[in-house]
Amino acid sequence: MADPTAPHPRTGTRPVTAPPVPFGQFIVKVHGRCNLACRYCYLYEGPDRTWRARPAAASPAVLDRAADRIAEHAAAHRLRHVALVMHGGEPLLAGPGRLAALADRLRERAPAGCTVHAVVQTNATLLTDARITTLARHGIRIGISLDGGLPAHNTQRADHAGRPSWPAASRGARLLADHHPDAYAGILTVVDPRTDPVELYESLLALRPPALHLLLPHGNWTSPPPGLPDLTDTSRGPGSGRATPYGDWLCAVFDRWWPAARRETRIRLFEECLALLIGLPAATESLGLDPLNAVVIETDGSIEQVDSLKSAYDGAAATGLDVFRHTFDDALRHPGVAARQAGAGALAAACRACPLLRVCGGGHYAHRYRAENGFANPSVYCADLERLVRHVADRLADATAGDPP
Repeated sequence: MADPTAPHPRTGTRPVTAPPVPFGQFIVKVHGRCNLACRYCYLYEGPDRTWRARPAAASPAVLDRAADRIAEHAAAHRLRHVALVMHGGEPLLAGPGRLAALADRLRERAPAGCTVHAVVQTNATLLTDARITTLARHGIRIGISLDGGLPAHNTQRADHAGRPSWPAASRGARLLADHHPDAYAGILTVVDPRTDPVELYESLLALRPPALHLLLPHGNWTSPPPGLPDLTDTSRGPGSGRATPYGDWLCAVFDRWWPAARRETRIRLFEECLALLIGLPAATESLGLDPLNAVVIETDGSIEQVDSLKSAYDGAAATGLDVFRHTFDDALRHPGVAARQAGAGALAAACRACPLLRVCGGGHYAHRYRAENGFANPSVYCADLERLVRHVADRLADATAGDPP
């Protein structure tokens, strides 16, 4: 097992250690291939190639052992809740029966008083009434990945023959909303500043999601996301004055979402930004300083850090651990995990000095990467995050200006 005090093998830097926080979210790769070939996919089109050597689907032995290890971790740390996220690839390629069996197994093995929250994240193309019914019957909620609620928003989400996925995906999403709303977890959408933000938001509302998760594309200083201006000056940070296409897009959606007469859907990024601004404990991977508590189990049983790291370089998420020989406590001692749990102490000096630190938290860890010095940088979206946080703070101040002291 890796020495938690050893220098990072890529950058030579040593992680800042902190008391470990138990894992609470377990992302299980039930199937490691996808029936789509999205042109921007960081997993299959990015620098990491580890998926090529792994089995396409997790075997019953891997899933069985994963459930046992998760239950073991929950018992050791007296967890009251654990999240089981069945992921891929496209997890429905494994069949709803295998997903149901995994959720059932974990609930059987979880210690008394621990609630298992199970969800599957799917591209929706394989959803049918029978499959949704099976998943719902076993207490599995369904999250959908889409780039928007119109065909024009999803042109990059095609299958391996180049055929559009939108007809099947929209059919699956509407089936879920119309007939199984209780099993509907929400929609995950990657921000594209080339789209009209309000149009895209309202098109997703037409699919009636209970929640939206707006994610910034996985890019970094070495491989910048599309649409950002020149990033050669890496000293730039908050207040740099550069263009903020992603921040502008998010602010436009916020201004449509925030003053609505009724809350049309939840948007986690906005809700948690608001919570952090008023001093409540909250964090997403993109905001806040709370330690990351998610871990991945790959199709071969390998224990890995979260997939977003694979957008940095080949093997970035690897730990050298697996569910057959190691516990999740072993994974907590891995230097990469320790760095993700070290809070402000692991951030770049510019981030630690920033007045927005408590809210921004340095941004998403994967977005800080630069080949020359690893992750010890501000986020490549630093200026965009500043734009969003200050905008939300201004709107919050306006809304509370008349409140009594």
